[in-house]
Amino acid sequence: MTTPKGPAGAGSGPERTLSPPVFFGSLALIAPFLAFALLAPGPAETLFAASLAWITRTFGWFYVLTVAGLLVFVLWLGLGRFGHVRLGPDDARPEFSTRAWFAMLFSAGMGIGLLFFGVAEPMMHYAAPPLGDGGTEDAARSALALTFFHWGPHAWGIYATMGAALAYFHFRRGLPLTLRSVLYPLFGERIHGPLGHAVDVLAVWGTLFGLATSLGLGAMQVGAGLEHLFGVANEPALQVGLIAAITLAATASVVSGLDKGIKLLSQANVGLGLALFVFVLLAGPTLLLFDLFADALGRYLGTLAERSLSTDAFGDGAWHASWTHFYWGWWIAWAPFVGTFIARVSKGRTLRELVLGV
Repeated sequence: MTTPKGPAGAGSGPERTLSPPVFFGSLALIAPFLAFALLAPGPAETLFAASLAWITRTFGWFYVLTVAGLLVFVLWLGLGRFGHVRLGPDDARPEFSTRAWFAMLFSAGMGIGLLFFGVAEPMMHYAAPPLGDGGTEDAARSALALTFFHWGPHAWGIYATMGAALAYFHFRRGLPLTLRSVLYPLFGERIHGPLGHAVDVLAVWGTLFGLATSLGLGAMQVGAGLEHLFGVANEPALQVGLIAAITLAATASVVSGLDKGIKLLSQANVGLGLALFVFVLLAGPTLLLFDLFADALGRYLGTLAERSLSTDAFGDGAWHASWTHFYWGWWIAWAPFVGTFIARVSKGRTLRELVLGV
């Protein structure tokens, strides 16, 4: 846990300490779960699949309303009369340049997932759209529009809400940079006791699922690439090794600090992503890509309100559960981690800058 030592509102001079209740509470919650998954993978898969089906069937409407509401709220927060509020003392200025800040936001928020689903999702929607026949021109246009919807402002609205709240209470009010601080207006000083510990433990629990999803997809993608290029069998052992390597690289980046590790790695990620973008744009059917992008963007904007509140009330809800509800749950689970990172790198910026940048 990070406890500010400066004056209230400064959020400076943090002292890094271990919070035993949060650390051991998280360990006690996570260890049995991991043991069950490792020792009994078959029953674990059955239980997790049944739990997922029940949650999406019962609370799909809640996911939809919550995510749409968060997007509206964060836009109001950033564009309204509170947009000028600075995340830190009134004379604070951004710690990182806009280019470095944006690179860190993008890399922390959607790096692995976007590279995986940026290709996979449009192809899957094209082959099996939620409505109509697959393999048609209409399915192709809808496939990209659906991908924009799942990876666009709705997802970032969740992250921006969490990041803005954490940054405000940490840098403006001098509270710890943990999820418990967001509840200070409701519970006051009680956030420093068992109630706050429980909130942080649940945040760690949620982060576990977000991290597992991202790393799992990334490992499968890298493994498939290695299999295609070098004939290496894309088996669980390879994927576990890839996850370990990615985790070690991420740990080294974090230990080296924001300036030396995360910032440089994030800028490299964005540079490689832009290089890939330019290559595809120039090597592919360039004119068709521009035409299809504009067409899909128009379809996305034209159906935004309908899709934002769609629950398939009179259908079986299978497509929504597999896609939209899965994504919204993923983003919400990932929000404590990404929100904390967004808050950490946004010191000195205004709420308007944070919202528009994110």
